[in-house]
Amino acid sequence: MALFMHQLLDLDRYPLHDLKSGAGQALVESCRQALAADGMFNLEGLVKPSALAECLVELAPLWAEGAFTHRRTHNIYFDDDVPELPAAHPALKRFETVNQTICADQIPGNALCRIYEWPKLAAFLAAVTGTGRLYPMSDPLARVNIMAYRAGEALNWHFDRAEFTTTLLLQAPNAGGAFQYRRDLRTASDANYDGVAGFLADPEAEARTCLLTPGTLNLFKGKYSAHRVTPVAGARPRIIAIFSYYQQPGIRFGADERREFYGRSETMAPDGSG
Repeated sequence: MALFMHQLLDLDRYPLHDLKSGAGQALVESCRQALAADGMFNLEGLVKPSALAECLVELAPLWAEGAFTHRRTHNIYFDDDVPELPAAHPALKRFETVNQTICADQIPGNALCRIYEWPKLAAFLAAVTGTGRLYPMSDPLARVNIMAYRAGEALNWHFDRAEFTTTLLLQAPNAGGAFQYRRDLRTASDANYDGVAGFLADPEAEARTCLLTPGTLNLFKGKYSAHRVTPVAGARPRIIAIFSYYQQPGIRFGADERREFYGRSETMAPDGSG
């Protein structure tokens, strides 16, 4: 497996396979410092260009044949039931999010799933975040998602449910598609509804912008930090992989969550049917 990962990942620059070495320990420490300072860290160019190109070729026919268009209006909480607030509160401002999604069960042999399932990657992420141990998700649809944002489509302002999110940018758009965030807009003990409302009234005044390059692994602490992806422009979509890890094994979505996010609750048959 290690030899195969050397073909996919730049392990000379990022020794994820050898965290006990001096270089591995230095990598973990630098990522910890970036996470503390910026609420995220990036491993730019972790996935080699040849591996990226191969993944995109394999995904290409699925966008027209098997991708689910996820379209929803939402507030920043992705929750229409916020009992502490009146419906007209400015913290509940409405947005629209649109993307195309391919699920893990549609790409079982793709290199992205191999990278996700590689134990050394989960061990590295656990070391940086101090979570002890991380487990791949057991849900055959949700464990790895590939999302494409076409012209005019965006992931709008929201907070994550999980403490952190791990993504891998596969393709950058012609324009737009920038990642923007505002750190620590709320805490575990303070929802800061008025602060959220003030931020949403003029996000550009406080948001930071991060432009990722293809092949970059990004880990972002999004539970308490508002964030979005700006609308994409041009003919080339923004394509990103989402890797879901948890501190407990066996995590799965319920049937209703699967239908909401993927338009189906069952896994795909080998012939691609539901």
